Amino acid sequence: MTFSELTDLLATQFGAAIQPNTQNLQPYLSVPVEQLVDICQFLRNDERLFFDLLACITAIDNGPDANTMEVVYNFTSIPYEHNLMLKVMVPRKQENRKLPSVPSLAHVWRTADWHEREAYDLVGIHFDGHPDLRRILLPTDWVGHPLRADYQEEEQYHGIKTK
Repeated sequence: MTFSELTDLLATQFGAAIQPNTQNLQPYLSVPVEQLVDICQFLRNDERLFFDLLACITAIDNGPDANTMEVVYNFTSIPYEHNLMLKVMVPRKQENRKLPSVPSLAHVWRTADWHEREAYDLVGIHFDGHPDLRRILLPTDWVGHPLRADYQEEEQYHGIKTK
């Protein structure tokens, strides 16, 4: 299935909120964070699509000036040999929350569990509904999220110089 066919199918199912971007080397769809879980369940469950593999989740901090963060999802349908990239964008600061929030996909694809933990650990995005959201790469007492644009590294960690 081609990117435009995937776009048409999702737009028919979910409306004009599906925004294609074909300007990049790899085209992607921007989707509203509120529809992420429904769209992903459709991608996995629809017989025409059967995206059975969540290959990667990437979190991007666009910096304090842009005041947004992105979560990028790469899906593959192994039997149909087609791929799709989805993006959701969220504000860096959300009302009554310390971290930006995106719904977890761990109940849709088990691989989301570790990918989401990595994005949480390094970029500081909270995944609502994640079964065990905790650090995966850094120690549990690490301060901050090192891939944030405004991250300030501590001078020492347990008496060890970090700079």
